[in-house]
Amino acid sequence: MNNTFKRFARSFSYTFFANVLSIIVSTILILIVPKFIGVEDYGYWQLYIFYSSYISYMSLGLTDGAYLRYGGYDYKSLHKPVFVSQYWFLIAFDLVVNFLIAFLYGWFSTDPNKSIVVVLTCITGVLVVPRSLLTFMLQSTGRIKEYSLIIIIERAVYFILVLIFLVCGVEKFSYLIYADIGGKVLSVVYAVLACKELVVGKFETIKASLKEIRLNISVGSKLLFANFASLLIMGITRFCIEKHWSIGTFGKISLTLSISNMLMLFINAVSVILFPALRRTSEDKLPTIYNMMRSMIMLPLLGLLIFYYPGKFLFSIWLPKYVESFTYMALLFPMCIYESKMLLLINTYLKTLRKEKYMLVVNLITVGVSLLLTSISVFVLNSLPLTILTLLFLLAFRSIVAELFLARILKVSVKKDIILETVMTIIFVAVSWYLSSMLALVIYIAAYVIYLVIKKKDISYLIKNIKSFVKA
Repeated sequence: MNNTFKRFARSFSYTFFANVLSIIVSTILILIVPKFIGVEDYGYWQLYIFYSSYISYMSLGLTDGAYLRYGGYDYKSLHKPVFVSQYWFLIAFDLVVNFLIAFLYGWFSTDPNKSIVVVLTCITGVLVVPRSLLTFMLQSTGRIKEYSLIIIIERAVYFILVLIFLVCGVEKFSYLIYADIGGKVLSVVYAVLACKELVVGKFETIKASLKEIRLNISVGSKLLFANFASLLIMGITRFCIEKHWSIGTFGKISLTLSISNMLMLFINAVSVILFPALRRTSEDKLPTIYNMMRSMIMLPLLGLLIFYYPGKFLFSIWLPKYVESFTYMALLFPMCIYESKMLLLINTYLKTLRKEKYMLVVNLITVGVSLLLTSISVFVLNSLPLTILTLLFLLAFRSIVAELFLARILKVSVKKDIILETVMTIIFVAVSWYLSSMLALVIYIAAYVIYLVIKKKDISYLIKNIKSFVKA
């Protein structure tokens, strides 16, 4: 077994454990929290999670730029004073910006619960943005063990505190947020200890610090806005649902999205270690690795859609208050196919090839289409099912357009696979929405078997390459 594979396997074992823990925590919370708190309180909790996913983008692209520029570096070779300056710059900047956001929202808001959500979200922002510089540098320099421990500490503390609150009979959404903030505080403490040379020490000169900050923002802003635009694609839909319908409907749809997104935690485990590994790989090997990775994720992902049917049945029994929302899982569940491919393969490869600008262009185009189609489905047609189906279409559109561009760079053929995956998605959505679960299950399994037969040569090629790669 070659050294590259050994390093990859060791790094993956750390992130695998961390993300398995995250999946377990998320799964248990998804199952338990809605059972013990009201639909409205659950909606406000989901609103906090929704807002906090945006507040983390208050880095101006600085952390993203450092991640791109130092990907593949050795941690010991980093010039530490430069990072000390940037870390404290982020703390000062985020303290000012988040204070202003909290103050202005509290001044004009008429909903006290939303004001609480916004204030606590701003506190979260002050914690996670400076921490992201440390976690990104751990990822980019291959210190995956320390990065994984940050995730483990945050999720474990969060989980334990939520269970304590629920056992004590606390059903207010704000306590769930306190639990999340508590986990983040302790994870920040560990992150600072793990990267103390990047936090405590001599500052770089003002001139050199400003030069480095400008350079990182210049490089990372494209990736930041690309990721922000990516978040907006789904965010626009969720925002419109919350504004047009109710906080309860928002909570129910958010629950369905949370269930559909659980798999993304595992995919993220691989993407974290894949980027620095690819940066160290010669470009002539990238197409072969791409074809291997593509088959490795798409074959099982399409098979995992089968678990929608027993999942819907079990969730409906356990959470009868949310039974209506599980119907929409038929429209949302396939999004994991396109989001997984986008996160693990397409985005990782575009960052490796330094094509962040194209990521931004594709995401901005999709955001524009999202604004148009979502506005029509929500405010003109007043159709929740169509709004959710629009989201799936948008994610598929972005994934397909981006992959066709990447395939042209790598000189690989993906059109046949894209067509097959689109057909499988359409079959799944159609039979799951219109037919009984049992009949839909039988039809989809039959379609998946046919898909595997069509992909027989690719499966054999994948197995052969994995064996040769491991033995090399």
